[in-house]
Amino acid sequence: MCGIVGAVSERDVQGILLEGLRRLEYRGYDSAGMAVIDGRQAINRAREVGKVAALADAITGNGLEGAAGIAHTRWATHGEPSQINAHPHMSGDRLAIVHNGIIENYQELREELKAEGFEFTSQTDTEVVAHLIEKQFRLSNSLYEAVSTAIERLRGAFALAVIHADEPDHMVVCREGSPLVVGVGIGENFIASDQLALLPVTDRFMFLEEGDIADIRRDRIEIHDRNKQPVERAVIRFEHSQDAAEKGEYRHFMLKEIHEQPRVIRATTEGRVTNTRVLEQALGTQAGNLLEDVRHVQIIACGTSYHAGMVARYWIEELAGVPCSVEVASEFRYRKHVIQPDTLFLCISQSGETADTLAALRQAKKAGFRAAMAICNVPGSSLVRESDLVIMTQAGPEIGVASTKAFTTQLTALLIFTLALARHNGLEESREAEIVEAIRLLPSQVDQVLALDGDIAEMSKSFMDKNHSLFLGRGAMFPVALEGALKLKEISYIHAEAYPAGELKHGPLALVDGEMPVVTVAPNNELLEKLKSNLEEVRARGGELFVFADQAADVRPQEGIHVMPLPSVHPITSPIVYTVPLQLLSYHVAVLKGTDVDQPRNLAKSVTVE
Repeated sequence: MCGIVGAVSERDVQGILLEGLRRLEYRGYDSAGMAVIDGRQAINRAREVGKVAALADAITGNGLEGAAGIAHTRWATHGEPSQINAHPHMSGDRLAIVHNGIIENYQELREELKAEGFEFTSQTDTEVVAHLIEKQFRLSNSLYEAVSTAIERLRGAFALAVIHADEPDHMVVCREGSPLVVGVGIGENFIASDQLALLPVTDRFMFLEEGDIADIRRDRIEIHDRNKQPVERAVIRFEHSQDAAEKGEYRHFMLKEIHEQPRVIRATTEGRVTNTRVLEQALGTQAGNLLEDVRHVQIIACGTSYHAGMVARYWIEELAGVPCSVEVASEFRYRKHVIQPDTLFLCISQSGETADTLAALRQAKKAGFRAAMAICNVPGSSLVRESDLVIMTQAGPEIGVASTKAFTTQLTALLIFTLALARHNGLEESREAEIVEAIRLLPSQVDQVLALDGDIAEMSKSFMDKNHSLFLGRGAMFPVALEGALKLKEISYIHAEAYPAGELKHGPLALVDGEMPVVTVAPNNELLEKLKSNLEEVRARGGELFVFADQAADVRPQEGIHVMPLPSVHPITSPIVYTVPLQLLSYHVAVLKGTDVDQPRNLAKSVTVE
C-alpha cells in the first residue's frame, strides 16, 4: 500500500518524483523519501517522517538534482514510522532501492548478510533486499543481473525499483505480488505503483506481469518474464482525464467523489443495458456459456467491497435463485474449503491489487472453481488480467481513502451481473425489464439525494460531541448500515457499529441511551413495519434516532426522532440510493470534527499487503 515513483530522463527528475509522490498520497503513508543520481555519479538521498510536503521542504536547495531517481511513500509494516525506516534504503553509498510489499524470509536473509559483514541501520525487510542486491552486484558487476539473481532468494510479495551509482543511466524494476506500471515517454521513461502518479508526464503505460523484471533506460525498455525470456507488454493509453485526480471546486476529494456518483453510475451501465434487458455479452464473450451452468456463487472481497458482496447475496438469491456465499478474503484463504459443483468465484476490488483478494483468487483457481470473475475499477490490474470474466466499473480514479463512488458502481455492476445470471435461471422478461428501468433511474435518484446535502450537514451537528453510534438496517439494508458505520469510523474516528435491526434485543439494546445516536435506513419495503417496531424499542430506552426513510414510508419526525425523507425507489436498487446519504453524513461529521477526511490516520487506499 506504499507508493513508488521512478524516472530516467535527460532532464532533472526531482520535480517529477515529487509530484508523483503527491499524487500517491491518497494511498496512505507515514513517511516519504527520494534518491537521485547526480551528475558526479553519486546518490543523494532525503527522507522525512510525515507528509510529502515535509520532504519537499527538506530537499529545497539541497542538491537532489539528477537525471535518474526513485521515490517512495511508506506505510509501516516492519519497524515504526521513522526517518531511518523510511525509503529509499541504501547498501553503502552506491545502491538505492524502494520496495512495496513484504519479504517473508527477511529475518533469515538478514542474519546471513550480517554474518557476511553488511551493516543494517533500519528494522525494515527492505534493507535486506538492498544488501542482497549489492552482494550480487559485486559478483556480476551488472545491476540487471544482480536484481535478477537476488529476487530468486525472496519469499513474499514485492515491487522493487533499484538504482546504482556505477550504472547511472538506468534503473531495474521487478514485481511479484505487488503492482508496478511503466510510463512510456519520449526520450524518458518512468515507473510507478499507480499510473495516476505519472499523468503529468505521460498517458501511455505498460503493466508489468507477475514475475516480470524490466530494465528502464531513457531511450528503451527491456522486459523479461519470470523464465528470463524477453517479452513485449502492450502499451495502453490512459482514458481518464487528469482532472479526475484533482479536487476542482470541492473542499475534499471525498466530497467530489460523492457528487460524481450519478455520472459514474450512468457510465457503469452504458453499453450494458438496453431499455428492457441486460446485455450479457458485456460481461465477456464466454459469459453465456459460463453462466449457464453456475449453481453457486462464492464472493470474496475486503472492506467496502465486502459490503457490496453482502448486498449482492440478497440479489443473487432472490432474483437468480442461486445460493451465494460471501467471505472476507483474508479469512477465505486460510481455511479448508468445501467447493460446491459449478461454483463461480467472484472477486470484488476497487484497485484490483488487494493482496488478500488476489491470493484468494489464485488459490481458488487451483482448487477447481468453475470460473473466476472480477468486479474492478482498474483496467490493467492483476485481478482483471487473471479472471475469466470481468465487469469494469467506471468510477474513474478514486483518491479519497474512504471509498464512495467505487462502492456504488460496484453495486451497479453486481446488479447487472445478477440479472444476467438470473436470466439463465428462469427470471421473467417482465421482471428483468422492471429492474433495468430501476437501474436507469438511479442517476436521477442519487441526484435527488445529493440535493439534501445541506440538510444532512445540519443533521451532522448532532454527532459532534458523540463518541459512539449504532447503525441499523434490515435485509439488504443491513450491509448498507455496515457501510455507513464503516464510513463514520474511518473518517470521523467515532466508534460505530452496525446490526440487523432485529438483533437489537439480543444485546446491542444495552448500549442505547441518550449519548448513543442510532442511524437507521428505512426504505418502503416489506420489512418496513418490523423496522418501525425496532425503532420504538430504541425510543423506549431514550435513544436518539436519525432515520433516512422513504418519503412514502410514513415515518414522522417527533421528539428524539430526526427524519430525512428520501425519494421513493425500487426495493432492489434501494441499497445503492440509501448509501449516499450515509456517505454525506459521515463526511460532514468528519469536517466538523476537523479530521483528515481524504487521508484518515492509519489507513491506506490500496491494501497490497496481507
